[in-house]
Amino acid sequence: MQPNDLDRIAGEIRLRDLKAVFEAGAGHIGGEMSAIDILTALYFRVLRVFPQEPKRPDRDRFVLSKGHVALALYVTLAKRGFIPEDEISTFLKPHSRLNGHPNCNKVPGVETNTGPLGHGLPVAVGMAKAAKLTGAKFHTYVMTGDGEMQEGSNWEAIASAAQFGLDNLTLIIDHNRFQQGASLSDTNNLAPFPSKLEAFGWDVTEINGNAMDEIVPALEKRGNSPHCIVAHTNKGQGISFMQDTVDWHHRVPNAEQYKIAVADLSEAI
Repeated sequence: MQPNDLDRIAGEIRLRDLKAVFEAGAGHIGGEMSAIDILTALYFRVLRVFPQEPKRPDRDRFVLSKGHVALALYVTLAKRGFIPEDEISTFLKPHSRLNGHPNCNKVPGVETNTGPLGHGLPVAVGMAKAAKLTGAKFHTYVMTGDGEMQEGSNWEAIASAAQFGLDNLTLIIDHNRFQQGASLSDTNNLAPFPSKLEAFGWDVTEINGNAMDEIVPALEKRGNSPHCIVAHTNKGQGISFMQDTVDWHHRVPNAEQYKIAVADLSEAI
């Protein structure tokens, strides 16, 4: 699938995500919007996955470590055929399997439970190491938030991945520069990331994480070391009043804001 087609699908996923947040009255919409282009490229171009056989052993693995943006993953999985598209309307409702954080025991296509930050990358390192030990050929991708990189467990995993020579592992840092309640620069700012990852022995690529023509080749890149993609993204990407503000980490638009957001996203499709 070509970048123009991926852009269109990403636009449709954004619009459905927005509607689900508005209907549910909850969601981490800013970080969902920043991550959707990468999720779209993964599921519609890069990942070797099988919606009708979600546990097929030779599938590629994707771990959403920043599990609070679960809705973006659910909408992407639905669009790809893992779950019914009309199930998105059950998000956060009683007895729905579409919870606020992904649950691999409930939702096909979810590889592991995430939510507590700093857990997804260590799990992904374990998946990649297991593939090396068994001779399996699948590739493991994991997406973290930039604020999440403040968790020390991530850096232990980064050191281990380099030591084990996990060239079958790709880390994507969604570098949207904001976390809950503050900009990254006002807290424990670990940016710039590339020199730190390179010091551990990782190969690093910096991209515009909202540009398909940069996302796709970065995701498809292979080398002899674990690979980190530092994806510079915009919080609230595509929605004029949400973009690049700390206010929209975890917030729901009112009726008037919803109309503006729908218009913004519809224009881009």
